[in-house]
Amino acid sequence: MKAHDGMYIDGAWRPAAGQDVIEVVNPVDEQVIGTVPAGTAEDVDAAVRAARAALPGWAATPPAERAARLAGLRDVLVARADEIAETVTAELGSPLKFSQAVHAGVPIAVAGSYAELAAAYAFEEKTGNSVVHHEPVGVVAAITPWNYPLHQIVAKVAPALAAGCTVVVKPAEDTPLVARLFAGAVHEAGIPAGVFNLVTGLGPVAGQALAEHPGVDLVSFTGSTAVGRQIAAIAAGQVKKVALELGGKSANVILPSADLAKAVNVGVANVMSNSGQTCSAWTRMLVHRDQYDEAVGLAAAAAAKYGDRIGPVVNAKQRDRVRGYIEKGVAEGARLVAGGPEAPREQGYFVAPTVFADVTEDMTIAQEEIFGPVLSILRYEDEEHALRIANGTVYGLAGAVWAGDEAEAVAFARRMETGQVDINGGRFNPLAPFGGYKQSGVGRELGVHGLAEYLQTKSLQF
Repeated sequence: MKAHDGMYIDGAWRPAAGQDVIEVVNPVDEQVIGTVPAGTAEDVDAAVRAARAALPGWAATPPAERAARLAGLRDVLVARADEIAETVTAELGSPLKFSQAVHAGVPIAVAGSYAELAAAYAFEEKTGNSVVHHEPVGVVAAITPWNYPLHQIVAKVAPALAAGCTVVVKPAEDTPLVARLFAGAVHEAGIPAGVFNLVTGLGPVAGQALAEHPGVDLVSFTGSTAVGRQIAAIAAGQVKKVALELGGKSANVILPSADLAKAVNVGVANVMSNSGQTCSAWTRMLVHRDQYDEAVGLAAAAAAKYGDRIGPVVNAKQRDRVRGYIEKGVAEGARLVAGGPEAPREQGYFVAPTVFADVTEDMTIAQEEIFGPVLSILRYEDEEHALRIANGTVYGLAGAVWAGDEAEAVAFARRMETGQVDINGGRFNPLAPFGGYKQSGVGRELGVHGLAEYLQTKSLQF
């Protein structure tokens, strides 16, 4: 167990204002593996002041130089990839192979993509008798979740730095160790003092102080819809820009012409990935009535292969929350075909990979985000019915469509009220915009659209 001291503010580790600490617990064995300072409003104020002081110089730095700094940061992350993966595995419980491929690999790809974008982006353009100038929005508050702890930091910090903004990050209290590792990488990459700052702490204390701070120009938050509403309300009081990536209840629509076995197996794998702790997970599988029983059998068999190999959920509260949803599904009449609320292990925050059949669209497990390894399979009568089910929640973050003919899948996907749809198992693209419709949020991350969130637009008329 290691006690980690200080906050990364103005290019150096400096003592925290208070004495309180946050314990970091390994979800596999429930042992404390470290502590970090619990930041206060005083720490947040120091970090924001440092970011404001650094803003003019960084904003004036030529985009090519900002791009070079980001490329250097990517290179440091590459060199530290093993340490990143091991750290995420320790504090999140993710299996090491998944941490290597996703928790380390994806942030490296995203950092590299913004190094390239910063160099290539047209920060000025001519329109008629005007020059349109894109300039940094200012100081960014980045409040990040625990489920993809480094990716969510990089997906905010990299475009902000590419745009010329300065940043204060408040990472999730469950996974602050990889955030501290990232701060070290920023320092090693030679990012100027004050451009990036890190304050660890609790959401209701440090997070709220950061969102409320008058020196912050934009709040970028990823997390629950409930907290997103609170941040939006705070920002509205100051007419402050927000980017919110919130909850999801994504539909995996399997049309009758699809390769049923492939669609079901990939769908189950998607839900079980990261122990179900993915806001964009396809947690509702929609299957035509004529193929329903076969799909249920395939899904049950696929889920049974996972056992507890998917790793635990992040903490005891989340474990109990997920089990509570499973119990509610049973109580409301859904049929368990795999898993259940019983603990698969005596130690650790494990939840059994769970599949429900006979789920109706009005059930709680079909409407609310569970954030665990739980799949609901719903029956539809025809395409219009499937579309009504797919669009029938308050969320709209992601989804999938499978069909024997790609054009058929695309036609259906175009009518889905969601920000991103995978066609026949389409691959993740770090350049494609990611974000939600409805209560899944506002704004976009990744690629050029993610960069645009951190820019103001000014027109000069001649």
